[in-house]
Formats: sequence, structure tokens, C-alpha cells
Amino acid sequence: MDSDVIIGGGGFVGMALGLALARGGLSVTVIDPVTADAALQENFDGRVSALSYASLRLFRALGAEAELAPYAQPIEQILVTDAPLDKPASPFSLYFDGQEIGEPLGAIAENRAIRRALFSAVADEPQIKVVAPASVTGIIPGEGSIGVRLSTGETLFAKLAVAADGRDSKARDEMGIGVVRWDYPQSGIVATVHHERPHNGTAYEHFLPSGPFAILPLTGNRASLVWTEKRDIAQAMMALPQAEFEAEIARRFGKHLGAIHQEGPRWSYPLRFHLARGFVKSRFALAGDAAHGIHPIAGQGLNLGLRDAAALADVLLDAAALGQDIGALDVLKRYEQWRRFDSVTQALTMDALNRLFSNDIAPLRLARDLGMGIVDKIGPLRRYFMREAGGDVGKLPSLMRA
Repeated sequence: MDSDVIIGGGGFVGMALGLALARGGLSVTVIDPVTADAALQENFDGRVSALSYASLRLFRALGAEAELAPYAQPIEQILVTDAPLDKPASPFSLYFDGQEIGEPLGAIAENRAIRRALFSAVADEPQIKVVAPASVTGIIPGEGSIGVRLSTGETLFAKLAVAADGRDSKARDEMGIGVVRWDYPQSGIVATVHHERPHNGTAYEHFLPSGPFAILPLTGNRASLVWTEKRDIAQAMMALPQAEFEAEIARRFGKHLGAIHQEGPRWSYPLRFHLARGFVKSRFALAGDAAHGIHPIAGQGLNLGLRDAAALADVLLDAAALGQDIGALDVLKRYEQWRRFDSVTQALTMDALNRLFSNDIAPLRLARDLGMGIVDKIGPLRRYFMREAGGDVGKLPSLMRA
């Protein structure tokens, strides 16, 4: 047996899971297509992620918070508005203030900073071995172990294999786990801008008829834009010269932060929904995007995957402490029952919100605006939605609890 657990995929979810298991005493091998040097190269690519405050607790428990903190911008407030393009916002809005619950609502960090923090923690953990560059090319199911074939030609064996290798998971397909999926008629545009005035840690989400336009605060006078558009419009926006692209951003951005200027490249990707029909088989489990992919309307995709990692660590470490086989199907079913309900609920909720807000139908606009206004005025309801945004409701894994 080469290790207790083999994790295919060294992204955020795979590395977080590996750290949690190693800190609990299990030996872990992470298979990563990208070397640490390549992942941590300094060229800014504009991609960022939103971390809920429950996810930040996980990073603290894994020893990755100190490295991440200087590069993570706390979200102090969130303002949600609804309006057609070039028209005044509805008088009904939704405002969340972190002071009301005693802590920031989360943080925004560049992906390279998150990777750096996780790699730094992994480097200090002797129970983790990282094989890179390499990818999983095959799975060999067995009674007492599972084999994982690598692109390097090696075959490694463990008690359990976990696929954390993304939405197009090769390992998931190898194990014959089907996926429910559909495409949205939208694309996401991601860009980073520098703005004239300070954002004061405020995140903005403007609901426009074609989709949400989110302004996420970064360190300094910078913000990351996550802009959802109809696919043909998104394609046209991506083709614009920088000055014209900045003018289109400014139409949606507003004037509250002063003049803006694009930094780094812009990215565009088609938006899709997918959900695995099952999360486990004997000696095999899915986590992160290999298990689910949701609409980015509330920025919860990564947080959902990190909850997978923390929950799977809880289940496996509890089983190991009791002398149980961590790859046994009855053990893994505990993880599936825990995480599948949350994943389905989150995925369908984000899908419904996108369908509700990405239109200009007058009765729907009135209903959603009144709904936001009611939530904003009722303290307990408002605080519940703040905790929901922070990933602090429901059954939380131990590493994510306050």
C-alpha cells in the first residue's frame, strides 16, 4: 500500500482535503497535473475566489491562514440591487453588514495566493506526498485496495481514492458515475479593475436582465468583476478594445468608486450546471467540481467544494479512529448522505435564483424586489441569510465550526 488515501487533483479542494487527512494521521498522496513552481508563478492572471467565513475557519485549522491573510480582502458589507441597464436601481435593495454578526462575511483572494497558502502548509506536512506533474489515467478497483494509474506510467495503491480533478473528471468517468448536466445561455466574464476610490470592503451585486454583475473587493483599490452575460453579447464584449471594454464596465459599475482601469487579462467561460448521480463507490469518492458545478450567482462554488473536503475528512478520520476500513462503502455512504443533500440544495437554489433574476419580466421584477426589501427589513431573516452566505448554517464539519 503506497498510502492510505490517493487524491487525484491538487487544486484547492484536493490540497485542503489532503492537509486535513494528514493532520489527522493518515498518509496521503496527491496527484497534481501542475507543479508547485508552475502554480505559483507570479504572472497575475486575474482569477480570484470568494471564501466564506466558514471556509476561512478551515484555512485557519489547516495552518494556511497566516500565509493567505495579507492577500485576502475581507468582505465587510454586501449590497444587492436590481435594475435594468442604464436605469436607476430599484428602491428595494438588500444590505448585509458583517458587524451585525460580529465578523466579516468572507474574503476575496487571488487564486495564486490561495494556492501559495495551501502549498506552504503542505510543504510543512510530512504525511503528504505530491506527485507532479502527473494526472490520473485509470482506476483499478479491488477488494482490499484501489489502484490508480498515472500518466507517468506508475500505478499506486491505497485504501481509498478521491477524485478532486474538476468538472471533467477522468476518474469519475473511469468509475462509471453518471452526471446530470445542462448549459446556461450565458457566459461569465472575469476581469480585475483598479478604481479611484476605496471600496471599504464592500461587495456589490447588481442584478441586470442578462445576469448578475458582481463587484468583489480585492486588496488595495482593486476589484474583481464577475459579469454574467448572454453568450453572444459576452463574445462581443471579449472582442472589444480595452477602452471600449472599460466603457462597458463603467456602464454597469456606476460612479461610486470613481474612474476605473482594467488590470491584467479578461477571461470568459460558458456557464454550465452539473451534478454527479452518486458521490461514492467502494474505495472511491468524489469531491469539489468532480461532484458538482453550480451557477456563480452567489460565488459559492469553491465553498461548496471545501465543505466536501472538510466533511470527508471528518468521516474518514472518525472511521480510522474506530478501526474501521476508510474505503468501505458503508463508511463512504455517510459522506455521501451528508454532502449530497447540501450539494443538491445549493445547486438548485443557485439555478432558481439565476432564472428568477436574469430577466426583465415586470411581475417577476416586482416580486423579487419586494422579497429583497422584506429580507432587508426583518433582522432575524437578514442575519440568517448572512450566515447562509458565510456557509455557517446546517451541519458543519468540525474544521469549519466557530
